[in-house]
Amino acid sequence: MKKYKYPSVLTIAGFDGSGGAGIQADIKTTSALGCFSTSVLTALPVQNTRGVRKIYPIPIEAVADQIRAILEDIVPDAIKIGMVHTPQLVETIVSTLSGYKKIPVVFDPVMVATSGHRLIEEETIKAITEKLFPIADVITPNMDEAAILADMKVVSLDDLYTAGKKIKQLGCKNILLKGGHQETPIITSLFYDEDGHYHSFESSKLNTNNTHGSGCTLSSAIAAYIAQGKTLYDAVSLGQQYIYQAIENGMDVQTGSGNGPLNHFFNPQKLIKNEMV
Repeated sequence: MKKYKYPSVLTIAGFDGSGGAGIQADIKTTSALGCFSTSVLTALPVQNTRGVRKIYPIPIEAVADQIRAILEDIVPDAIKIGMVHTPQLVETIVSTLSGYKKIPVVFDPVMVATSGHRLIEEETIKAITEKLFPIADVITPNMDEAAILADMKVVSLDDLYTAGKKIKQLGCKNILLKGGHQETPIITSLFYDEDGHYHSFESSKLNTNNTHGSGCTLSSAIAAYIAQGKTLYDAVSLGQQYIYQAIENGMDVQTGSGNGPLNHFFNPQKLIKNEMV
């Protein structure tokens, strides 16, 4: 009798009780793209569509225990790392993952919420660049996060090009610089690959406030496509298409009174079954 397995994605990220971002968005995204989703909780933010009110920490050892429990049983085909808001958490995640075989990692350096609320401590940035960047196959900062990492203002597309070159020097393998905050009819995201080349992705600007969790969703989509066996470039390209459609299909729906969520299930896929060798 043949046996099968689902392509699996592990998300290591924070909570969002309002359902639009964090682990909730990650699970929705990977599920909608036909992958099996597992998760590790790194923090418990109290938030809704209006913003983050408070962040309750998860004990460091609990994070390590969660990672070990998953990796020793349901080995993922890709890992997405999201909210990592303390140096201790960075160290714990990196050291725990190092005890297992290398798995492709997509790191979304969550530093600023859609509402503009800053989510990261200053001393964490150094830990992220020194320890998380080297194990990440691709990082996905938005313009606000690129400004923090490059230590410069990032407002225009020209700024984004400059920031990408600076961030590349921090030791990243591949970088997807998201251009969603550009105030132009056409927005451009830049993908800097490991060989130093860059590729641009253009899309029309969607006029909506329903973008809560868009960064979490895009990074999870990329991880899901990697888990399916796509190349990194194709995963990034397909992830861009998915996020655009998720925003487009949710832009006319009101959920909450702030920045609403995306429509993750605009075209849900059945769980993919791959034959085990």
